[in-house]
Amino acid sequence: MKSKGIVYLVGAGPGDAGLLTLRGAELLRQAEVVIYDALANPELLHLAPAAAEFISRGKNMEMPQAEITATIIAKVREGKIVVRLKGGDPFIFGRGGEEAEALLAENIPFEIVPGVSSITAVPNYAGIPLTHRAHCSSFTVFTGHSDSADAATALRYEQIAKIPGTKVVLMGTENLSDWTKSLIAHGMSPETPIAVVQHGTLGKQKSVAGNLSNIAKLVAEKKIVPPALTIVGEVVTLRGKLNWFEKLPLFGQRIVVTRRKAQAGSFAARLAQLGADVLEVPTIKITEPLEKMAIVDALLEINSYDWLIFTSANGVTAFFDMFFKRFQDLRDIGGARIAAVGPKTAAKLRELHLQVDLQPEEYVGKKIVAEFKKFQDIDNVKMCLFRAEVANKDLPDALMEEGAIVDDIAVYRTVAETEDRTGATARLTEEGADWVTFTSSSTVEHFHARFDLPKLVKKFPQLKLASIGPETTKAIVALGLKPALEAKEHTTDGLIAALLKSAKA
Repeated sequence: MKSKGIVYLVGAGPGDAGLLTLRGAELLRQAEVVIYDALANPELLHLAPAAAEFISRGKNMEMPQAEITATIIAKVREGKIVVRLKGGDPFIFGRGGEEAEALLAENIPFEIVPGVSSITAVPNYAGIPLTHRAHCSSFTVFTGHSDSADAATALRYEQIAKIPGTKVVLMGTENLSDWTKSLIAHGMSPETPIAVVQHGTLGKQKSVAGNLSNIAKLVAEKKIVPPALTIVGEVVTLRGKLNWFEKLPLFGQRIVVTRRKAQAGSFAARLAQLGADVLEVPTIKITEPLEKMAIVDALLEINSYDWLIFTSANGVTAFFDMFFKRFQDLRDIGGARIAAVGPKTAAKLRELHLQVDLQPEEYVGKKIVAEFKKFQDIDNVKMCLFRAEVANKDLPDALMEEGAIVDDIAVYRTVAETEDRTGATARLTEEGADWVTFTSSSTVEHFHARFDLPKLVKKFPQLKLASIGPETTKAIVALGLKPALEAKEHTTDGLIAALLKSAKA
């Protein structure tokens, strides 16, 4: 029997997906309906089940508050687990209190999950401590977007100007000139330090610092627009020393990750940790091959092979998914030696407690064959190669040239991924990027089919292509393009190392 519905008002944090609370992540994984604001990082939606219903308020809050509240109530009355995902903290300028009151009035169960607020997070990422023993011991928060017609909520600048300590201003960019002039008019020094931070905690963070008298001019020159947060006070002077985030090696670089979603996570996270503004635009997903009889035959004679060769972690996963549908015992794999091309593939095999006998580092046919020949004479040696349905023939051809007996078995198929739950595709086509990273020839082919790669490069002249290795580079060159870099080590770690080297150049 289905349980009664419940609503979770979850704070999504200030922008950086890593700042979501553990409780928030736990509830997103259980969600049946997610109703989210534009300021909630869309990458968080990947935490929810693919079958969940996703409802966006829209970029410009197209859905009125009354409609949002009515939607929440309607969904929970269907017995659904509803996560209302709100930027920052639900109870800080988020209208979470109003939504909670409406739920209470309808006798609907709810839970409030606090979020990391931009009030504290954004100054941290801008290198500005809100309090400091040498400068102040308090801070005040107010909105620069209040309704002056409402006496109960109208701001009293004559009082705010007299409060000591740091001042944090939310939603104050559009009225920046007005409220800074009001603070000066009520006694604050025009030289008071001030900083405005746009898109705080994200790789696209943009900051400008000045004083009360010139900040409006500087913000206009730098084209700072909402969402932005403002910090006023002497602590702003510490930014020059403590500005850690904007000094990260890949800060200011928008990097597109084209790996399939299941594999992109650690690669994208590492790029983000280095300061990049990461766009996850997976172009492929893994499915079963169209022809399965070859796999069935290979499994029936698995004990007859001298070598089992895996060229990717995907191949390992796909093969053993099928293997365990046929066999119950890993020992049924027999006594064949195992070769793994690249460290990621080897690591996947070791997760199964399988010994890797040979590990060529490069996926280049003749170099792999050379590694085999160092190990043994492969004339008349029976090998089974497990890989993608559409794959370069260089490796099996090179092995057979040396006399090996090779069965080239497709254990998975890569197909186009077209889902764009996070809006990353729209951002790429509208705003461009600095880098597009490719981790296989199939990512190049599917990305090109979706975006027309030469056309995209022409539209955004700053766009550069990064290749994980020679086979991927071949696919790029086939389109009449040239990668700006190719990883020396043909792994995502190698790709990151190449990007870091390029950033230093």
